[in-house]
Amino acid sequence: MTSLSQPDPLLWHDWHVVGRMADLPPETVQAVQLLGVDLVLWRGSDGGVQVWGDRCPHRSVRFSAGRVRQQALVCAYHGMAFGQDGRCLNVPVHPGYEPPSQACAQVYEVKERYGLIYACLGNPSAPPPPFPEWDDVAYRTYSTGPYHIRANGLRAVENFLDVGHFPYLHSGILGDVAKPQISDYDVTLDADGVRARDIRVWQPNPLGTGAGAYVTYEYWAMRPLSAYFRKTNPTGDCLTFLLNVTPIDETQCIAWFSGAMNYGVDLPLTDITAFQNRIVAQDLENLEAHNPQALPLEGGLEFHVPSDRTSLMYRKWLKQLGLTYGVYR
Repeated sequence: MTSLSQPDPLLWHDWHVVGRMADLPPETVQAVQLLGVDLVLWRGSDGGVQVWGDRCPHRSVRFSAGRVRQQALVCAYHGMAFGQDGRCLNVPVHPGYEPPSQACAQVYEVKERYGLIYACLGNPSAPPPPFPEWDDVAYRTYSTGPYHIRANGLRAVENFLDVGHFPYLHSGILGDVAKPQISDYDVTLDADGVRARDIRVWQPNPLGTGAGAYVTYEYWAMRPLSAYFRKTNPTGDCLTFLLNVTPIDETQCIAWFSGAMNYGVDLPLTDITAFQNRIVAQDLENLEAHNPQALPLEGGLEFHVPSDRTSLMYRKWLKQLGLTYGVYR
């Protein structure tokens, strides 16, 4: 596994969710971690969000102990203010003093998508993961999380792609132990990631009528720690998710769900959130029980069955990408 002093380039140069816009009002500060790096999120009075290294370059205290004053972050130690470009604006104890060029915070790239704050520690070559339904007026959108998980983020994504556990961990909701069979389905791997289509799953009450029926699932893992899901009911109703998993380190992660549905316009958001919370809670204990937490990319440690074809292709893809963080090779 990769040590924190040797970051994996694949993840270092990718986008990761570090917060939610609704949880960071203007003129607030928040400490977070990503890939073992301490970060500070802050938002000026103009609404702009910044993601910096959580260290003042003067005496290395945490910026997250400071406060926001209009469009600047003020360090709690000596009151020095740093502008949105990271440069020190003034040193209160020395009026008129011009700070040197090294008086600059570590500034990281940041983007806002789907109500979430994405940050990149390196140099991103692509935008954050796509989620087209978010801007489609035919869909109702929402977000749930954050879900803090004491598990490897890759295990969390693989669990998201796995339908074979539905009748057991989610019995009576997403699956039925009396009908656990998973028929063959299509999985492909290309430059855009792993796609699984036409997965038919029996669910006890997918339409809210009390009657069981088959639903169709589709998955797309487009980044190592981001995956898309689409569920279609026999009526044509559609539910989609974008899962983003934030790697705190190799054994801790945070899951964020962005959802969109073209039905249920009158369903209270509290009910939607409660349902998602229930499903995640059923997964948590299982995710945290993996031993090892590292995801094996070679055969021998774990075996596979036909319904594992999505996760098997996911592992093949990660190996082809050269991922070293959180895996066994």
